[in-house]
Amino acid sequence: MNPFRHRYVSALAVLVCSMILATAVSVVEAQAPPAQAPAGQAPEGQPQGGRSLMRGAPTTSIPAPTLKKPVTPIAAPDADGFIPRWLLLEPIPAPALTQNAVQQEVKKEYFPDQFTVIPRDGDKVTVGSKELTWHAVETKLYNVNLYHFAREHGMSAENVLFWAVTVVNCPKEMPNVRLAIGSNSASVWWVNGEELIGIYGDRQTIVDDGVSKRLTLKRGPNVVRAAIVNAGGATDFCARFLDENGKPVKGYTVSLSDSAR
Repeated sequence: MNPFRHRYVSALAVLVCSMILATAVSVVEAQAPPAQAPAGQAPEGQPQGGRSLMRGAPTTSIPAPTLKKPVTPIAAPDADGFIPRWLLLEPIPAPALTQNAVQQEVKKEYFPDQFTVIPRDGDKVTVGSKELTWHAVETKLYNVNLYHFAREHGMSAENVLFWAVTVVNCPKEMPNVRLAIGSNSASVWWVNGEELIGIYGDRQTIVDDGVSKRLTLKRGPNVVRAAIVNAGGATDFCARFLDENGKPVKGYTVSLSDSAR
């Protein structure tokens, strides 16, 4: 046989044998069970902690480290005047952050009396086909962490709308005050049914980022209502009243009903 042809045939035979061997190995590997991961560690390629691979979509609830349940009928604003106690509705899907889009989202009627209701802790509303619950919370900080709130209830904080309500009880009329807020991301705010502030776009929470015109808090209960829209990532808000000199207003109490004093 021609030496060149002999070498060619030999090389071809080796190549064919290699292909057959590789195919056999692939079949064996495909049939073998996956390797066991060490205790407490997820297998490679799977998420840790039993969580969905979808961002912001927890499958289990995690306690909110910055929030607690109120244990007294009323609370005072904190040392810097921030309102600590709120009723929060579980989040509603809402993807947009522009002014027009946010205004359209917050003006939709998701549930009856959404601009007038003072809910109670545990009250439920139906939005579309989903039942959502109002929760009473009190923040341990100056701001209310909505990401922690959503995560505690096993829900996503991304591309959603949060409703928040609280009641400010004034012992006397308080004229010439301003509502001052910050939010991540967009938000719209009302006091006693009047829309006072709207801030829009993807933004971080900055203290007093939005400040209302001068208003008068009446003697007795005053209802503060907010709608916060978040696109992705962290989300929170803060709110307080400022006097005519820009100083935090105090001397009132905060409750979660219009009958508390």
